Amino acid sequence: MNKLDKILEERGKTNGDFTEMCTTIQRLKQAMLMGHMKRESFHNEAIDMICHKLGRIAAGDPNKEDHWRDIAGYATLVADRV
Repeated sequence: MNKLDKILEERGKTNGDFTEMCTTIQRLKQAMLMGHMKRESFHNEAIDMICHKLGRIAAGDPNKEDHWRDIAGYATLVADRV
């Protein structure tokens, strides 16, 4: 097993199945696009990243602290700008 394969195997343990994770993330993003509020680029990027982390939580290990801390971090970055 090469180095990349080892990394992907480890990520699969915490992030879950890649296809399942991607499906969840895309559904979350589509739901967010339904809003009619005008948003800045930083709003949209934070929303994308939070959806990404929620997808990892849904498909992978919901007890991985990093996922939750990242969500809090992205939310804080937006809160500091509004």
